[in-house]
Amino acid sequence: MNAPSSGCRDLPVLKESGQREVFCGLTSIIWLHRKMQDAFFLVVGSRTCAHLLQSAAGVMIFAEPRFGTAILEETDLAGMADANEELDREVDRLLSRRPDIRRLFLVGSCPSEVIKLDLEKAAERLRSRYAPKVNVLNFSGSGIETTFTEGEDACLASMVQELPKTDARQLMLVGALPGVVEDQMLELVAGLGIERVSVLPSTDADTELAVGPNTSFALTQPFLGETYGALKRRHARHIAAPFPFGELGTTAWLHAIAADFGIDAEVVERVTEAPCARARQAVAKASDVLDGKSVFFMPDSQLEIPLARFLTQECGMRPIEVGAPFIHRDVVGPDMETLAENGAPVFSEGQDVDRQLDRVRAARPDLTVCGLGLANPLEAEGLATKWAIELVFTPIHFYEQAGDLAGLFSRPLRRHAALSVAAE
Repeated sequence: MNAPSSGCRDLPVLKESGQREVFCGLTSIIWLHRKMQDAFFLVVGSRTCAHLLQSAAGVMIFAEPRFGTAILEETDLAGMADANEELDREVDRLLSRRPDIRRLFLVGSCPSEVIKLDLEKAAERLRSRYAPKVNVLNFSGSGIETTFTEGEDACLASMVQELPKTDARQLMLVGALPGVVEDQMLELVAGLGIERVSVLPSTDADTELAVGPNTSFALTQPFLGETYGALKRRHARHIAAPFPFGELGTTAWLHAIAADFGIDAEVVERVTEAPCARARQAVAKASDVLDGKSVFFMPDSQLEIPLARFLTQECGMRPIEVGAPFIHRDVVGPDMETLAENGAPVFSEGQDVDRQLDRVRAARPDLTVCGLGLANPLEAEGLATKWAIELVFTPIHFYEQAGDLAGLFSRPLRRHAALSVAAE
């Protein structure tokens, strides 16, 4: 099975610019710090940034978290103090107290961007001081520059720039996944017979990662546009494919990898036969209420296009509009084309909240996928909604999670139907 062609590049996209309702890129630290066990994420920001992270992460009782905030006080913001000196002092204090840290990320925020604090130079300065024990990198999670999942994108792109060069033929799988899901992914890829396989980001700093002209990479997350560009600049080759959501998406993703490495399609079919059957059965059981229902995606995480493909192709839903904060056609193109073949929705990029809410109210979809701040008002108007943020924090990739993924969309419809009956 070959990946879809690039004909989707010409599909029309409604481009909007206006008020958006999304979290900032700092939020991605919550899953990144759990993935990279020896890393620490130091946000250079305000108390508001600290409150956001603590609220998003919850209260961690059993382990000291691997993130924190270097608070920019009023004197820093007013230029009355040397923010670089204060930052160096905070890093010294942190590393002396936490000798387990091997990777330190200085994370930019709105306040640090506003006062033009150069964290790239700060990272270079601190890297020279603490190398080779600690590698200091920087990226921006500022809400001025990034939205929600783009924090991970900026983080991984910063890591790509530091990778050594290799000429070895290898496969790199790119995107942070929960440990159990990553294990499933590696087991499937191992079944194809590919000898050299690496994962970015790695769990620990000692894992050998390198990139070069004989590296082929497959993305597991559709919001990694900047990382895609960084790998291309390192002369790695992208394996274009639908994203591995559901049975058909996962199978197409594996077929694309196999084709890139010259592996016969029969090998893929043999490796995937049993998990395909399990996924198909699980999706059918969980998605019985989805068939024929309409769905409207408001822009939030950049997962929207691949998820709409899954709902359309595998669950029988009808997409009305599929919005995403940004649409990187080289990344989500195969999913866009499959979507267009199965339902031809409106694709929208960016957001003007008021105009999009008008379209939701006019269409009255059976299910609206949106951010937390919009869900309750729409529910009050009688519309069933799904929190987009839950799709980021829940394991949804590959065959074994296909039924759970369908269930995330079917449960709101079942709940809405039950509430409607109760109201009568």
